[in-house]
Amino acid sequence: QVQLVESGGGLVQAGGSLRLSCAASGRTFSSYAMGWFRQAPGKEREFVTAISRSGGTTYSADSVKDRFTISRTNAKNTVYLQMNSLKPEDTAVYYCAAVSCEGYRCPPREEMRYRHWGQGTQVTVSS
Repeated sequence: QVQLVESGGGLVQAGGSLRLSCAASGRTFSSYAMGWFRQAPGKEREFVTAISRSGGTTYSADSVKDRFTISRTNAKNTVYLQMNSLKPEDTAVYYCAAVSCEGYRCPPREEMRYRHWGQGTQVTVSS
């Protein structure tokens, strides 16, 4: 079992940057692939980006590619989401999630494959 706690959200102007962190409990963080998802008001939760257990493989949604970067530090049980060139449409609650997987189709993009979720952190981008 792993518990996840996000932090780093807030209010930022368009074009600005934020870095989200997700701290995981437990001693097996390195056995989990990690993902970031977001949910805007009135919309379904959507995939943002994901990273493999070692950090060697990452995937991102087209909407954030070249602006957002996921990374992890296994020694600190933490995954990060660096968000640059933020747009008002990036406004959402951002969630980190974990799944124990490896190999083919890992890390996954599908929300249903993730087993552990944080409580979310609000990101608001003003125009």
